[in-house]
Amino acid sequence: MTPEESAPASGALLADEPQVRQALADADRSSVVGVVASHPTSPLAWTELADLADSEGRPIEAFAYAAVAVELASEQLTLGGWQPGTAVPWSAEPNRAYLRALDTQRRAAEQLGLDERAQRLADELASADAEAPARIASEFTPTQLITIVSSDDAFAPSSSTSAHDGEPLAEPAVADAAGED
Repeated sequence: MTPEESAPASGALLADEPQVRQALADADRSSVVGVVASHPTSPLAWTELADLADSEGRPIEAFAYAAVAVELASEQLTLGGWQPGTAVPWSAEPNRAYLRALDTQRRAAEQLGLDERAQRLADELASADAEAPARIASEFTPTQLITIVSSDDAFAPSSSTSAHDGEPLAEPAVADAAGED
């Protein structure tokens, strides 16, 4: 391990929140606020609420919820010995709540025309973990909470599918100019 890849200092780690993670996993969009109400000191719960507001195009709420998440995470990190401006590595999963909240607040600030604030938040995110912005962009899009595929079997594979045995497949029939096979 090189010095640049050294393990993060223990002070730069948010507490793991397995109960909150489970509650959020069990929640639908309308019940995320209930998870926050049950866990009001959880940076992760507030971050999820901020992401939800962001995905619904509510930048004022996204900004406010993310600000709460950032504040709670900063307090928790500071109690562990962290100094603002030092690393908060993405590699430690609990830290992702803080990093995601910074990014959500940055996006909301941009939408609200708070350009200087957005730049400060972008700088803070980059100083916490330079790779976090790219990771967030690829793994946590503003639409992450939207269900893409329903839970029914509409897209389940047919039971009549057969495996290909390696023999060449027959060419598909091509309709002639008159539209006949």
